[in-house]
Amino acid sequence: MSESSQLHAESSEEPLRIVEFASTDALLREDVKTLGALVGEILAEQRGDAFLGEVEALRRSAIRRREAGAPVDELAAALAGIELSQASDLVRAFATYFQAVNLAERVHRIRRRRDYERSGAGAQPGSLRDVLASLAGQGVSAEEVLELLPRLRIEPVFTAHPTEAVRRALLEKERQIVACLVDDIDRGLTPAERRADRERIRLALTASWQTAEAPAAKPSVADEFEHVGFYLSEVLYKVLPVFHEAFDEALRENYGIGDTPSKGMPSRDMPSGEMPSGDTLPPLLGFGTWVGGDMDGNPNVGADTIVASLVGQRGLVLAAYRRDLAALGELLSQSLHRVAVDAAVLERLEDYRKRLPLAAARLRPRHADMPYRNLLALMIERIDLTVKEAPGGYEDAAGFLADIEAIEASLLGNGGEHAGLFAVRRLRRRAQCFGFHLATLDLRQDSAVHDAALAAVFDDPQWAQRSPSERAGRLHGIVDGSVETPAVEPEPAAAVLAVFRAVAELRPRFGARAFGPYIISMSRSAADALAVLALARVAKCTDDAGEVPLDVAPLFETVDDLAAAPDTLEALFADPLYRAHLAARGNRQMVMLGYSDSAKDGGIVASRWALQQTQIALTRLAHDSGIRIAFFHGRGGSISRGGGKTERAVIAAPRGSVDGTLRLTEQGEVIHRKYGIRAIALRNLEQTTGAVLRATLRPRPPEPREAGWRKIAAQLAADARTHYRALVHEHPDFPAYFRAATPIDVIERLRIGSRPAKRASGGGAPGIGSLRAIPWVFAWAQNRCGLTAWYGVGTALRTALDTHGRDALAEMARDWPFFGTLVDDVEMVLAKSDPAIFERYSRLAGELHATMHPGIAEEFERTRDAVLAIKGENDLLAHDRRLRQSIRLRNPYVDPISLLQVDLLARWREAGSPDDERLRALVATVNGIAAGIQNTG
Repeated sequence: MSESSQLHAESSEEPLRIVEFASTDALLREDVKTLGALVGEILAEQRGDAFLGEVEALRRSAIRRREAGAPVDELAAALAGIELSQASDLVRAFATYFQAVNLAERVHRIRRRRDYERSGAGAQPGSLRDVLASLAGQGVSAEEVLELLPRLRIEPVFTAHPTEAVRRALLEKERQIVACLVDDIDRGLTPAERRADRERIRLALTASWQTAEAPAAKPSVADEFEHVGFYLSEVLYKVLPVFHEAFDEALRENYGIGDTPSKGMPSRDMPSGEMPSGDTLPPLLGFGTWVGGDMDGNPNVGADTIVASLVGQRGLVLAAYRRDLAALGELLSQSLHRVAVDAAVLERLEDYRKRLPLAAARLRPRHADMPYRNLLALMIERIDLTVKEAPGGYEDAAGFLADIEAIEASLLGNGGEHAGLFAVRRLRRRAQCFGFHLATLDLRQDSAVHDAALAAVFDDPQWAQRSPSERAGRLHGIVDGSVETPAVEPEPAAAVLAVFRAVAELRPRFGARAFGPYIISMSRSAADALAVLALARVAKCTDDAGEVPLDVAPLFETVDDLAAAPDTLEALFADPLYRAHLAARGNRQMVMLGYSDSAKDGGIVASRWALQQTQIALTRLAHDSGIRIAFFHGRGGSISRGGGKTERAVIAAPRGSVDGTLRLTEQGEVIHRKYGIRAIALRNLEQTTGAVLRATLRPRPPEPREAGWRKIAAQLAADARTHYRALVHEHPDFPAYFRAATPIDVIERLRIGSRPAKRASGGGAPGIGSLRAIPWVFAWAQNRCGLTAWYGVGTALRTALDTHGRDALAEMARDWPFFGTLVDDVEMVLAKSDPAIFERYSRLAGELHATMHPGIAEEFERTRDAVLAIKGENDLLAHDRRLRQSIRLRNPYVDPISLLQVDLLARWREAGSPDDERLRALVATVNGIAAGIQNTG
């Protein structure tokens, strides 16, 4: 075939299926085949030929079921009653196969980018070069770009919400495999080199097989920090300067900006028309974390974990700086009798010799004429003293950055542009972004916890029941100082006040950028924001100017709370005390939008529509109030929690709501998928930044048809919400059915996160209202139903199709990014779902299966038919060959794990759900399914 290559997926002479790869994916085919063969060899070596034969038989049965339409019962029967000692290894075997496929696909993304750049076809779509070329073609001037750059800010925030928590030991082995695949990405190795790399891959895979996927103990906050710290210090630290270099190159190519290098950084009020070079671009990226600061529902997080996280983050980034300084010391060997060195460098060197006499005495005499090398050695000493918080260390990151800039300026002015300047600039970029804090630590707490603390402060047990206006009035007295606070701290408020005291003590020590916003979960009124200011003042958490040094960010989570958000913000903006706080914070208000709980509350359509409407209303309100608003998107990995392609979500956002800023959470398996490999992390950052540039500089033009589309969308949201809530929140049997037809009881006992699966209290139906959105979505992904992303959608779309016609909705999907993205996201979940396997789970509910399953199955069919009708297709994902192929490659490995999970659930529950080998086997199935289907939590 001229347009495609074929891979026989089976080892027999008569394959059950042929997986077609496009000609551009021929090397992906080879990598998948090589890794698959290695996995098979390892399984035979570690467990014997009979075990490998059993794995192959199950895989072939799974393929027959998929390709030949064989009933699922055949595969289920083969797995029924399997020995527990065998079950975990079978799951691990299948998981190892598709994890190998995952790695091959990720490396192929790197290969595709290289192929695209070498083909001469121009910039890769979505890259910074492509986006800036497109903007230039649309008439965006250099002045417009320059005006935006000082306020352009992309900030991923890593949260401790693992639905797939890969151990660091396994991450390191994955990195070794990726390195070997990348070494031969274009097949340039010699046969001997290829054999050596194959053995390195075998070693990593074998060691991974022999390593437990999860530790025996539930992870602590410190363990979660180690996990997130890997991506920050090992991936993003190294990618950051490369990103800026890519931005620099794109600016030079499309706008001629940076032809003449200049010293110093442009200020945030750089006048339009002043052309910076790429090396003087303002910092564009920042990173945040919730690990150690997310107190909402987690009794393990508080003042002590805040301290531990900041100390740990500083340790990671200072260690990285130390490595870079040592490498620069080897590189910058310039001698004074060969080249001039700026007086600023020589003066610094002399100053440090006096300050650090012991370290100066250790400098080698034969390096006496190498000022850069000697200064760098003494900078290392200062970093070491900073780690110890000893005299002689850097007071803050600004002093460290000043040293780097002095060396950079000296090299630039003395013939060093090609003698080390590049490496120094990379370090300077890192220091500007990561400072001594690595990532800003956000703080989050539930508004109910604040109310409980304030009830103690005011000695008012009825505090939480009082009206928002009454609470706001009494809070004013604390905020403005007219009401005295208790001389003795009330015990019920101690933990909350300790957090604010920690901020006051740690901010001078770690710097102003060490802390991100203070987020208030379940925000419902202006009083919830004022509560933060009041508690901070009770704890004496103020800066030198007497202001609370924190951005207060209300988090609106349910559909009703999102609808009420404009009233809440309007009341805050009209409050003189809060307005004074905003003025001290630069008249910028951050608002966090909750995708997870709003979808759990009202379904995906109502959630997406409420989020859209809220952003429109708050953007207008902020503009009219003279406030710059910044939205913080609380997105998860799954579609029903706001997951999906970030760049598409940015383009679909309401006009004017992006305004050069994107702050969003990155959670669970998404972190590993997007930031596990440096080249892919770079690609994701480029695509995200490109989307923000497009949405800000050339948003979609006004669309006359949009008024009519919005009316249809509003009705869709109402209809979908009604149908969704009738099942999830109003059907009396649903909670029991949910607990029986999903592995939620296993998920609640997983040891992958430090936070409990349930809130301390919650309204709504028992078992649903108090359950957090992450395990809620995770459970429905595990049973291959995906209900959270499509239930109610089919009923709403069917009504709209009947009312407005197929052409009207097809036009909406084609021409309105909001609706088109929604339909595409639902389609993807439908394609990953498996109704036949879900039915096996549903039967675990006994008599409830007969009453509950038919309606759910009918809604699935209704949703699929409506999506296909709108798209004018016969098959799901007809226009996404790569995703369709990826799902097809994984299904034969995921399906047996799912059916094994059903069998084990029945056996475990029948035994009384003990903490025994059955539970451990079930946990293995949960991890395997999550890694196989992705987009799970």
